[in-house]
Amino acid sequence: QVRLVESGGGLVQPGGSLRLSCAPSGFVWEYYAMAWFRQAPGKRREAVSCNSNMDGNRYYGDSVKGRFAISRDNDAKTVYLQMNNLKPEDTAVYFCARRNRFCSGTESDYVDWGQGTQVTVSS
Repeated sequence: QVRLVESGGGLVQPGGSLRLSCAPSGFVWEYYAMAWFRQAPGKRREAVSCNSNMDGNRYYGDSVKGRFAISRDNDAKTVYLQMNNLKPEDTAVYFCARRNRFCSGTESDYVDWGQGTQVTVSS
């Protein structure tokens, strides 16, 4: 059974940092691209970042470039999203998702999703 479990969300002040984790299980994750999406209230889900083991590429949405960094620990089978210099507009539920082989910025290209973790940036 495929499972994606996110953790690490919370409340942080503007300018602060958080690190999200996603622990996948139930599949050979080396063959999958792992991505982070987010969805703010009343808005569509948007791609934040993605990493593929197949080609080593990392993708970042324009709004998070230079502030967020995605990484994978293949021994721990965990994917991380380090979020720095957080802004109120980063407030959203963050989801981990998987896709066969390569990254895509399109939500419908992803097969499985986690339950999400809430990130709130507020003073």
